[in-house]
Amino acid sequence: MNPELSRIVRERAANRCEYCYLPQSSFPLPFQIDHIRAEKHGGETTEANLALACPHCNRYKGPNIAGFDSETGQIVRLFNPRTDGWEQHFAVDGPRLSGTTAIGRVTVAVLRMNSPDQLLVRNALSKEG
Repeated sequence: MNPELSRIVRERAANRCEYCYLPQSSFPLPFQIDHIRAEKHGGETTEANLALACPHCNRYKGPNIAGFDSETGQIVRLFNPRTDGWEQHFAVDGPRLSGTTAIGRVTVAVLRMNSPDQLLVRNALSKEG
């Protein structure tokens, strides 16, 4: 990936994970550029298909593009930071994130957004204000 495209993605995201919204400053490792639609599924390396992801979200998202909704059992696509509004699909309850739509529920589950380590980071950040 060229440095200019990487800079654009990072600036657009304001150095926050575009999936869980945690800031880069809360992690010791640099955030990664994620292909929203993985290259193995025909995704291109373009601004429209790239998102900034924390190492946790990127590790669990991998090449996934969908998951099973816990409420309906249906296959539902994951949240797309380029086309979906974060506030439409997620809610914050203390350190926990919840999906308010099928897309949100599936994304929270597949990316394991409420894993113990993520909850610790969010809890610490909320105490800092």
